[in-house]
Amino acid sequence: MKQRNGRKISARWIPVFCVFFFLFGFLFSNRPWTMPEFNGQLISRVQHEQELKNVPVDCCAKKKPLTETDVAEQVQKTHEAVQSLDKTIATLQMELAATRSSRMLWSSVNNGSQAINDGDGKPKKKVFMVIGINTAFSSRKRRDSIRETWMPQGEKLLRLEREKGIIIRFMIGHSATSNSILDRAIDSEDAQHNDFLRLEHVEGYHELSAKTKIFFSTAVSRWDADFYVKVDDDVHVNLGMLATTFSRHRSKPRVYIGCMKSGPVLSQRNVKYHEPEYWKFGEEGNKYFRHATGQIYAISKDLATYISINQPILHKYANEDVSLGAWFIGLEVEHIDDRNMCCGTPPDCEWKAQAGNVCIASFDWSCSGICKSVEKIKDVHNKCGEGAGAVWDALF
Repeated sequence: MKQRNGRKISARWIPVFCVFFFLFGFLFSNRPWTMPEFNGQLISRVQHEQELKNVPVDCCAKKKPLTETDVAEQVQKTHEAVQSLDKTIATLQMELAATRSSRMLWSSVNNGSQAINDGDGKPKKKVFMVIGINTAFSSRKRRDSIRETWMPQGEKLLRLEREKGIIIRFMIGHSATSNSILDRAIDSEDAQHNDFLRLEHVEGYHELSAKTKIFFSTAVSRWDADFYVKVDDDVHVNLGMLATTFSRHRSKPRVYIGCMKSGPVLSQRNVKYHEPEYWKFGEEGNKYFRHATGQIYAISKDLATYISINQPILHKYANEDVSLGAWFIGLEVEHIDDRNMCCGTPPDCEWKAQAGNVCIASFDWSCSGICKSVEKIKDVHNKCGEGAGAVWDALF
């Protein structure tokens, strides 16, 4: 057997060849060798890479830097949100305070005379407006003249409340003597017409400011209304125009509506409308701040609630309309001067009605009401009235 000739590779070259082939393989694959990964990690990485391929290019673009306008808009939105929150908290606090005030009022009424006939502790009814007609024990003929003209009676009065949310009541307190003949006369009249709001108040001409506070407080405790109206019993009112006009201000939180004036502060004694606290209004000859004339005015729910809550500390001036205006000084209140609430009697209101501008209320400035209203109000109603169907056709 022929022996093959060949040179043998020395053992010392084997490590050299191993290193050579390792480097050759590294360069050929162009990637470092890594440890095997678990199957879950491989699947997760593949899914992630696939998702990145599907992402739109726009999302990877740099976000646009905020400008001064963007910052201002964000600040404005934050400010509005804070204001809304503050308003909500203030409303809740006012409602809570009003509830407490109402409970105290009802407690005093129930512990006293049977002065208030409505309510009976039931939840307050939501209505559009409450009209309180200020009257006195001696004004039976005035009340009857109103019942015969602009104020519905009987079933029509109930229908007005039910269908239109308009509450109308003659408001009156009680005499200084408990269960006097005056009080019994009002009880008898109320049993006949069922149109009184009895107040926990002692009647008297010089107590009109106190009566006004008690009226609003009592009305708020009984009815949840958008507006609360005070009117004298010698003023003619067109209910349809009144409701239509107020509906335009329904979204406003704090409104005070009437014929605004700034009468002189009378410092002389023994004159009508004398103001004992005239010195508070500055030098002699100054005028009062703007306020609604007392024959008729209206306030929104928030203002009536404010009076109800703060009734014990609201200062009373000699004149009731001045007192009401004073209670709103310093508050965020919108004063609405509506001259249709102080038209004159015929021919003034008659001319306006013929021109298509029907008045809300009519009276004589010289008499602070309709002069000789018992005899004259029917004539005013015939010439300046809006018609019996106006309030039923009014949209509000």
